[in-house]
Amino acid sequence: MPEFDPTLLSRIQFAFVISFHIIFPAFTVGLAAWLATIEAASFVTGKPVYRRVFDFWLRVFSIAFGIGVVTGIVMAFQFGTNWAGLAERSGSIQGPLLGYETFTAFMMEGTFLSVVLFGRNRVSPRFYLIACICVSIGTLFSSFWILANNSWMQVPVGHKLVDGRIVPDNWQEIVLGRVQLVRWTHMVLSCFLTTSMSVVATASWWLLRGRHRDEALVSLRWALGLMAALIPVQMFAGHLAGDIVHKFQPAKFAVIEARFKTEQPAKEVLIALPDPEAGRNLYSIEVPRLGSFIASGDWNSREVGLDTFPPEDRPPVLIPFFSFRIMVGMGFVLLGISWAGVALMWRGALERSRWFHILGLTCFPAGFLAVLAGWFVAEVGRQPWAIYGVLRTSEAVTPSLVTWEVALSLLAYVLVYGIVYSFGLGYIFRLLREGPRDFFAPDGATAKRPMSLAAATVPTKE
Repeated sequence: MPEFDPTLLSRIQFAFVISFHIIFPAFTVGLAAWLATIEAASFVTGKPVYRRVFDFWLRVFSIAFGIGVVTGIVMAFQFGTNWAGLAERSGSIQGPLLGYETFTAFMMEGTFLSVVLFGRNRVSPRFYLIACICVSIGTLFSSFWILANNSWMQVPVGHKLVDGRIVPDNWQEIVLGRVQLVRWTHMVLSCFLTTSMSVVATASWWLLRGRHRDEALVSLRWALGLMAALIPVQMFAGHLAGDIVHKFQPAKFAVIEARFKTEQPAKEVLIALPDPEAGRNLYSIEVPRLGSFIASGDWNSREVGLDTFPPEDRPPVLIPFFSFRIMVGMGFVLLGISWAGVALMWRGALERSRWFHILGLTCFPAGFLAVLAGWFVAEVGRQPWAIYGVLRTSEAVTPSLVTWEVALSLLAYVLVYGIVYSFGLGYIFRLLREGPRDFFAPDGATAKRPMSLAAATVPTKE
């Protein structure tokens, strides 16, 4: 049994908070781009169906964005309460990166989101479209700076040590280095795919219920087309991210593969039950030589195992091993759904394929599971380092922490998040069940079209 000291409890608390938080940015980054795209289609074509789709997803976005902001504030708060050692040693790098997110992302998002939410009848259609695009750009800025900070912690570059503190030496390498650009691209594509799968699931639900046919078909066609195009790109980006782990974090790569001993050539463990204590895999299904080829592009390469590293430098095995396979598995689920959906579109059978609608609805969590699993791989696989190879997690925690204090704060987070999530997710699922507002009176007379989110609360008849 693990000993629940302040360091371990702080890690559990951080893992709990970030796991609940990341669901919403992963959704809203893609949803902001989706809203901008649909508004552009409405602006160019003038078709009412695009406006109805936009108004519906804007309501969902506003709730998800709000919950994401609330849960995100806690992330920065924890750096001061639980991770003072990290803040003290690396604040000159992490402080500016997180500050840039506020200056470039939150200000842009907050300013233009107010226009999008309440300015439909107060600004020109052209400016309204520009506001939607700016909100999307703001979410991308936010993800960029967060990933820049995390990528630097994963592969610290462009820094030097001065009197025990980590200070910046090359901002261009920190912000625009290959590690950051590859990991950010991988994350943004994950966000787009997560949102696309959510749109597919929602549209499938509408078709299964026989409601909102036009909006459902528009949503399905656009989302499936985007997924089908992006998932191969995402797999390639994932391969590049894997190359970075292989080169800069060999211990993490070893636990992902559950490779306890160095091998040449290395086999690929498809699935197994790793036994870290015994240093072996139980019930293993393996492919000879494939591990070498995946890692190095050479069927006979030498791949290091965990036996290469001292025990105190080895990450946990089980969580990265299984999380990586969940992430890859969900990627293949998205690939299968999107390509099957495009094939049905090509044959003109998308609307009447009930089996596909059931499949699309059932696979709603696939994108979220892939994002969460990917973060578990990245963060747990980095242990025992807070900043890989530079600062250990045990040195990053606040020295004065007391076990019962961290346990109490963890319990408080669980209770508060439970309440916030219950109400927030409950309302979002209610919106998803209702679908787009029906703007036609029962007698066939046209109802008054609301001009803003505030006016869309209750449709009024003329």
